Amino acid sequence: MKILITGGAGFIGSAVIRHIVNNTKHQVLNIDKLTYAGNLSSLQSVESSPNYSFSQIDICDSKAFQKALNEFQPNAIMHLAAESHVDKSIDSPDDFIMTNIFGTYSMLECTRKYLAKFNFNDEDRFVFHHVSTDEVYGDLDGTYKLFTEDTSYQPSSPYSATKASSDHLVRAWGRTFNLPIIITNCSNNYGPFHFPEKLIPHMILNALDGKPLPVYGDGLQVRDWLYVEDHAEALFTILCNGELGNTYNIGGHNQKTNLEVVNQICRLLEELAPNKPKNIKNYSDLITHVNDRPGHDKHYAIDASKLTTEIGWMPSETFDSGLRKTVRWFIDNELWWQDVLSGKYKLNRQGFSKSEE
Repeated sequence: MKILITGGAGFIGSAVIRHIVNNTKHQVLNIDKLTYAGNLSSLQSVESSPNYSFSQIDICDSKAFQKALNEFQPNAIMHLAAESHVDKSIDSPDDFIMTNIFGTYSMLECTRKYLAKFNFNDEDRFVFHHVSTDEVYGDLDGTYKLFTEDTSYQPSSPYSATKASSDHLVRAWGRTFNLPIIITNCSNNYGPFHFPEKLIPHMILNALDGKPLPVYGDGLQVRDWLYVEDHAEALFTILCNGELGNTYNIGGHNQKTNLEVVNQICRLLEELAPNKPKNIKNYSDLITHVNDRPGHDKHYAIDASKLTTEIGWMPSETFDSGLRKTVRWFIDNELWWQDVLSGKYKLNRQGFSKSEE
């Protein structure tokens, strides 16, 4: 099988590529614009594989994307390219609207033309797999429910609104143009190679440097945490075995408040990095509560029972085991994150500021 993956130099995309190249014989074409969060060093372990190739393309560039499709002739597309940082979407929504909405539209149209030209049939099982987020469902605050595949969309931020828009486009192209689609909505990811603007790596690296650990508001916002390598395995399993036209929620079965997560990181660092920065007695002393983000959702939690029942997938990592692996990875891979922080690999346009889960 030939698989075209957009956003393959990003955090989740690179994990998907590593999983496929290391565990299968399928061919992968990685298409990435290489914005600030795209980092090809996350793919060094597979870049020499004959089954991996890379092309720097903006998904909004329909001519370049169409050319890549026609030349590579994939059996599947896994669409992970997206602007994903909520704070940035509040400060400057333009890039989110362009990439997440127009970019997805452009890809859908290119894919429609590609399928018409190459005449895929049912035996070939072409799939357009759109990877999305649980944030499209909105906020569970005040309820005991979980997000299911039938939960209505109520996005709260410009980021989640643009992802919700892209989900709707994919479903519309599936119904109107018979595009063979699958959509997945995942909970918060964490793990190795996580870009340092996000909550968990941001807290790890700030603590190691003796800097404040900024927690929004009271820190009681609840998230379900999914280890990125579990997510990569789930995505590939769904690509191969999911029912066309369906949506699958992918969760880690690990609901934690942000404050719980930060405190657990501090406890792990006490054990794994006991030589603290000067004048730091306890890592937890660095926790600092800051003003909450506008429109901050209080609670996300996914019901992933459909995925388990229909496909038989379950995450391998608990939050305890996954977070320990993550903290250890960042301690052992200082060269990777120092290169990112130094600017060797592009940083965000505004520089590092607040963390985001």
